Amino acid sequence: MFGISLRFAWSRANQFPNVKAHELYTAADPALVTQMLDWFRDHDRNVYKSAVSTLAQSKKLRLVFIQKKPLPEQYAWILKTLRSRPADTIGEHLLQAWFMAGNQPMLAAFCDAMGIEHDGKGSVTGELPEQIDATRLDTAVDSLLASYDPKLVTLYLRVFNLQNPGGWDSLSAKLDADSRLVLA
Repeated sequence: MFGISLRFAWSRANQFPNVKAHELYTAADPALVTQMLDWFRDHDRNVYKSAVSTLAQSKKLRLVFIQKKPLPEQYAWILKTLRSRPADTIGEHLLQAWFMAGNQPMLAAFCDAMGIEHDGKGSVTGELPEQIDATRLDTAVDSLLASYDPKLVTLYLRVFNLQNPGGWDSLSAKLDADSRLVLA
């Protein structure tokens, strides 16, 4: 839908597993971003409107200017803006909110497979582990890939890896080496 080449972003995302949110948006399949935006429009319009407003203000635009665009043009503008470095914080927050509210079964399955304490919905209740066991990670990734879209799993694992400064070595290595874990 957005028609933007992903070659550079894809190679960067695979070379450097601990990319920033704006780089994830650049590398991700636009259909995945559309899925996220649709989810917010259907389930939490306040977050959608607030995000669009924040992005518009960052470009010195009024919210109404964006809202008057047809939905495909809104989404294209949002994605273009999320791909910029200044939108990194709002972009990461959107991804986190979407995974925490819109993808709870996947998060819970990952936490269960990794032995990470959570609230039953995938929200971690204790501390994140200092190390991630590579063998457990392999099993968890295999299980997630058997049940969910590989692009969604990849995006989640990359966002999860952002939760630890510098990421986790074993997760970074898995993201870099496993050919099934692709964003586009």
